[in-house]
Amino acid sequence: MIDGVHVEVILAAGYALLLAGVAAVLEWLARHSHRRAEHYRNSGFVYHRKLDVWECPTGHHLTRVETDFERKIARYRAPAHKCNACHCKKDCTDSDTGRELESRLDAWVQSELRRFHRGVSLTLLLLAVVILAAEMFRHRMARDWMVLTVLLLPIAIASSRRFAAFVEPAQKNQSDPEKSYSPEAAARGKNLI
Repeated sequence: MIDGVHVEVILAAGYALLLAGVAAVLEWLARHSHRRAEHYRNSGFVYHRKLDVWECPTGHHLTRVETDFERKIARYRAPAHKCNACHCKKDCTDSDTGRELESRLDAWVQSELRRFHRGVSLTLLLLAVVILAAEMFRHRMARDWMVLTVLLLPIAIASSRRFAAFVEPAQKNQSDPEKSYSPEAAARGKNLI
């Protein structure tokens, strides 16, 4: 015992904190890599929400030519005659039909990739809750319970919020795929949570 707290309780509490920390780091890394990938994919191009067009670095507009709701992708293309006459063509595209951009219809919050990472984080948090709850049943001293409760409550609240966020966007996407479209958020990889 250390200051009236069982060593096993301290080890379980430390492990639960480690799991919660790993879950938080995984979420942050997943968001960061998603934002970074979106930035590189459309680097140099600016999305104009009111017009639903992308503007290339030379000022030409790429208009939407196709929307694939099954794959959740919108394709934008610049007019071929403008791209073929552009002085930046060799650095921009090798296509004779005009530069094409793909924009994801779902932002990070609603993507399947986000659901995967959120599921991993949720699993780690739930494992931490189970470990802390099991220790509460094994040790009934007041100091043990105090240590376990101080950790159990915030981790359980975080788990319930992650679970709600895990389930909610999937239900919204199933009801109406067009409502989840936010090209501006997708362009910036904006995190909406």
